[in-house]
Amino acid sequence: MSDTVSIKPYMRLSGLEPLVIRPETLFVNVGERTNVTGSKKFARLIRENKYEEALSVARQQVESGAQILDVNMDDALLDGVKAMTTFLNLLQSEPDIAKIPIMIDSSKFEIIEAGLKCVQGKCIVNSISMKEGVEKFIREAQICRMFGAAVVVMAFDEQGQADTFDRRVNICTKAYKILTEEVGFDPQDIIFDPNIFAIATGIEEHNNYAIDFIEATRVIKQRMPLAKISGGVSNISFSFRGNEPVREAMHSVFLLYAIRAGMDMGIVNAGQLVVYDEIEPQLRELCEDVIFNKRPDATDRLITFAETVKAKDKTEVKDEAWRSNSVEERLKHALVNGITDFIDQDTEEARQKYARPLEVIEGPLMDGMNVVGDLFGSGKMFLPQVVKSARVMKKSVAILTPYIEEEKRNNPNAQQGGAARILLATVKGDVHDIGKNIVGVVLGCNGYDIIDLGVMVPADKILETAEKEKVDIIGLSGLITPSLDEMVHVAREMKRRNMKQPLLIGGATTSRMHTAVRIAPEYDLGVVHVLDASRSVTVAGSLLSEEQKAPYLDKIKTEYVKLKEDFASKKTVKQYLTFEQAQQNPVKINWPSFQPIAPTFTGTRQFLDVPLADIAKYIDWGPFFIAWELHGKFPAILTDKVVGKEATKLYDDANKLLQQIIDEKWLTPQGVIGFWPAQQTAPDTVELKNGNEVVNLEFLRQQIKKAADQPNISLADFIKPASIAAQPFADYMGAFTVTIKGIEPHLERFIQLHDDYNKIMVQVLADRLVEAFAEYLHERVRKEYWGYASDEHFTNEELITEKYSGIRPAPGYPACPDHTEKYKLFDLLGGEAATGITLTESLAMYPASSVSGWYFAHPQSQYFGIGKIQKDQVVDYAKRKGMSIEDVERWLRPVLEYEA
Repeated sequence: MSDTVSIKPYMRLSGLEPLVIRPETLFVNVGERTNVTGSKKFARLIRENKYEEALSVARQQVESGAQILDVNMDDALLDGVKAMTTFLNLLQSEPDIAKIPIMIDSSKFEIIEAGLKCVQGKCIVNSISMKEGVEKFIREAQICRMFGAAVVVMAFDEQGQADTFDRRVNICTKAYKILTEEVGFDPQDIIFDPNIFAIATGIEEHNNYAIDFIEATRVIKQRMPLAKISGGVSNISFSFRGNEPVREAMHSVFLLYAIRAGMDMGIVNAGQLVVYDEIEPQLRELCEDVIFNKRPDATDRLITFAETVKAKDKTEVKDEAWRSNSVEERLKHALVNGITDFIDQDTEEARQKYARPLEVIEGPLMDGMNVVGDLFGSGKMFLPQVVKSARVMKKSVAILTPYIEEEKRNNPNAQQGGAARILLATVKGDVHDIGKNIVGVVLGCNGYDIIDLGVMVPADKILETAEKEKVDIIGLSGLITPSLDEMVHVAREMKRRNMKQPLLIGGATTSRMHTAVRIAPEYDLGVVHVLDASRSVTVAGSLLSEEQKAPYLDKIKTEYVKLKEDFASKKTVKQYLTFEQAQQNPVKINWPSFQPIAPTFTGTRQFLDVPLADIAKYIDWGPFFIAWELHGKFPAILTDKVVGKEATKLYDDANKLLQQIIDEKWLTPQGVIGFWPAQQTAPDTVELKNGNEVVNLEFLRQQIKKAADQPNISLADFIKPASIAAQPFADYMGAFTVTIKGIEPHLERFIQLHDDYNKIMVQVLADRLVEAFAEYLHERVRKEYWGYASDEHFTNEELITEKYSGIRPAPGYPACPDHTEKYKLFDLLGGEAATGITLTESLAMYPASSVSGWYFAHPQSQYFGIGKIQKDQVVDYAKRKGMSIEDVERWLRPVLEYEA
């Protein structure tokens, strides 16, 4: 009679070899480089179908000590199911890799399911959650159990990620009960990820994130001792990015206590760990203070210490004499000079000194911001400095806000200040908001309460929010031409709702003339075009002054009425050709003697792994300074007598942040180019041959009467006519899209840190990078892929001034102002999946840092503007496109010679 053998309920995983995670097992290392979102090399090899070469990445992870191998194929340009299946099948045939368990990692369950069909042994699924409801959670868990897999369960439900102790414990307890009682999971096959978030951010609500995770881990392990705990450790120190000594110490201290509480595995860079006992005692104590939220000034003390660690690497000696002044003077100095180093402690000192926290805002903080406003208004401060000042102000207000809220709860009748409220929004269909953000910062610096609704905001939401929040002014922003019509719609709706607030209009496409002619007539209670952020303060001040408002609006109305009359009269001054006459005056090209050069390929090619460092070499810095309202040519602006000092500081800050973006891979470039056989089949129509399909591109033609030797240009003029060519489709045409992805989490992080300066800086740099990417690709097109200028050699300055041959006009811009042709461009290039870009209903591109356009190679091709066109061309264009005249007029309104 044999003895009964007891099999202990440990987590048992396996590849070819078993991995048993026992109570005495140390921290489990997960190799995560076989992840297309985390390793550029791996992603490139997978996209190029070099799967066997990609196995070397997996082999290196195993040799480096990975105990589990994470495999992720989540990429918009990949067939994730196919990629996961192919790679895992190959991997299983390599015993030195397949010996360890696999973690199948995907946000798409169809990819997870495909992976489950390939692996041998017992794997882990990463991840499932209740974020889309219990029913889906159960269904996916049942499939995982059917395949015998362990599962990572995110602490996530339909209300969002768990960010408190109670929600972490409650969600994990609920998931555990469902998995064990309804699905039939063994408890030891469940891994919980209760969410690690950044601490020491300066936001009070974040102070308990670490201790809540540790205590939730302890309780989860007590209630569910056989389950495992995992998490992303590096998140904890995110507010100290760039300060590696502090980050390393925070990781080690956090891990020590998290592991003691029951954490079993986690993602952390082993190179960012230091032995706990070797951490400098003072730093170790400060880290423990913030991790366990031991004292109210824990964050302040760690920040102060962190600055001393940074200072060791700097040769610059700071002038700290101002620290001996009164707290009021220190706050003013910090605001004027944009210094955040001591704002936490100075704000707390002021709070202790004043009777009410609101008095700190209305007293020393507003006194300091008034100085900033005066200096900015007098031209002694520039926009980048003002945005830095706003960062200081926001950090201080964030510290005071909890105390103000507490006072409201304790004394609801307490008088609470009444700053004027201004609502800002980018209108429906538009995604661009850098200018709006800058205006918001500048107005905020001048004491206004700003409500920023963000981008793509429908008219109803704008106006309902304005009424609910009782705002004093509404500000609209837009970059693309359809936004102009949306602004008209908002103005009409304001009149229909009998609203009283003045309406501010701003953005790159807007103009004083358009505001006067199209928007102001729709709303009688004040419509004002604001040229830039520096004018917004004066305009807002005039509109909110009881004495100034009426005369100011009367003056604006008189100006706009005159502009409208001038606009009407100018239409009769300019002379236009009939459309038929304009078509008979094209660009004169000697087509019989011109032999088009064929590209090296037809169809499309994607660019997914171009290093940001290579793209950055093509940046045109001129528009960068314009975005910050510093005007002058680059690089001369750096030595300008007026703005040179601040321009240089801004340039240095930008390059420092740009280097961090490159080194830490914050942003991801994605591009597509394509070439197709082409022919001109009518004066303004070009046909492209895309496989067996023929695509008609329709262009507009200049219609204004010109000098006798000047053509009325259309982009179609630069493609060889079918009537002249010896064979069909004898010429070629190209297209491209480029985008910079991944900006959102960095913007959100800077918002959480009340850092408008770096938030705007990242946006402006992303815009510069995408334009540089377009320049980079166009050069390669001319020299390599189309090859019609293979001997070309230009400096970056010469590229910026367009010395090269060929053009890349963009739909929606002067040479081809019809945005709807973007549909054809994007279809030709493979749509959203290939380009990584989404088109809004107004045909704006998202991500906002995106550029698209056509490629023309003919040496006589040139940039130009269509200018105004007449009704006869609109009628012909509508017929060619198969659209109603009204729809065409809506898209082309800015170029119409008449009022539609």
